Amino acid sequence: MGFVKTTEKDSNHNDLEQKNIAQLLSGIHQEDQNAVKAVGKVLDKIEALIDVVVTQQKLGGRLFYIGAGTSGRLGVLDASECPPTFGTDPDRVIGLIAGGDHALRNAVENAEDDPHQAWEDLSVYTITPKDIVVGIAASGTTPYVVAGLHDCQANGIKTGSVSCNQNSPLSEVSDFPIEVIVGPEFVTGSSRMKAGTAQKLILNMITTATMIQLGHVKGNKMVDMKLSNKKLVGRAESMIMEELNVSLDEAKQLLEIHGNVRNTINAAKIMNKILLQKGFKLMSYFILLCFFGPFVVHQAFQNKTHSLYYPVLIIGLLLLGFAFYFGFKGIRTLVDALLGEKRKKQS
Repeated sequence: MGFVKTTEKDSNHNDLEQKNIAQLLSGIHQEDQNAVKAVGKVLDKIEALIDVVVTQQKLGGRLFYIGAGTSGRLGVLDASECPPTFGTDPDRVIGLIAGGDHALRNAVENAEDDPHQAWEDLSVYTITPKDIVVGIAASGTTPYVVAGLHDCQANGIKTGSVSCNQNSPLSEVSDFPIEVIVGPEFVTGSSRMKAGTAQKLILNMITTATMIQLGHVKGNKMVDMKLSNKKLVGRAESMIMEELNVSLDEAKQLLEIHGNVRNTINAAKIMNKILLQKGFKLMSYFILLCFFGPFVVHQAFQNKTHSLYYPVLIIGLLLLGFAFYFGFKGIRTLVDALLGEKRKKQS
């Protein structure tokens, strides 16, 4: 089957300048829904790519995104949000855009046309076969991206791609190609719209599913997120309150001690285990003393006339006193531990 740029085909909507705002919004919204449906049709391809991304990450490799224009910006955006969201090091997911960081805010003429620049940009990071590079290009023809993946394959580096045209040159140099066919744009050729939406949805899936697989999410909570502002600190406090069923003040204190949500929850689990062990130990003392205390008291009463009657009686009573003390402490400790388990299950 030949290569056809459906992203460049004429829009399905004509005479846009004659439409009112409501009509324009309705048309754009309709096309956005088509983008979501298109992503749903390639979930198996996305899964295959994520599987290898997870594998490479576990080997200590990195995920690189390369792209130009809107596609490049989306890659940089997705990469830059991983550290605050999942607590990962900035070098675990790296986004590169043709023309460098200056291109994030400005159009850099002809930057995407250089077929050698992507490999030069990747080489700065001493890229190795442990890494994986995902090229993003709506058209599937961007020289910066296509040549970049070609060079990666030539150097034994795994590649993936996200494009919006079928059988594109980009897919040919991708080990794990994703072709999300969104069709013509609302405004002809403006692939920042529905193609960009589909790409963003897929990038969300790649990093989110990867980070969950790598253990950076517990339940549905971002337990490793970096507490870099008041909003995130507040969110962390709420997570701890919900997970451990503690007050806001207690959550604040625990978070200050342990630094993040994961450490706080893990510390609570460890403390719970320690409490259980301590409770069982105290109860073993209680059982032991409940046997020896009455025995010693009984022996004292059996020998009332003996000179050691009072010392033995006092020792027996002390043993009974210690038995009740250890029993009270043990029961209280076990209750605290069991309540902690109950709070954890309820949360």
